[in-house]
Amino acid sequence: RCFPKAIQVTDKFHVQKLALEALQEIRIKHRWEAMDFENQLIRKAKSENKTYIPKLLINGDSVKQLLARSRYLLYKSREKWTQSQ
Repeated sequence: RCFPKAIQVTDKFHVQKLALEALQEIRIKHRWEAMDFENQLIRKAKSENKTYIPKLLINGDSVKQLLARSRYLLYKSREKWTQSQ
């Protein structure tokens, strides 16, 4: 209403920003699911008087740790990843 002759445009920066925000939401959702699953396994181990030992990925992280630390990794190009990433 304020700018009747304005044209809405889509630029590369904002499309990329929206895509990265959507990716971030998905990563957070999966992280919460991993945390809930791990908490269930911890409770189960406690009820059986056992010690819970999380399964580790080949880089030494648990799924929960990987999802927590992967935020900026998702923004990096693959060529800039370290060996452990």
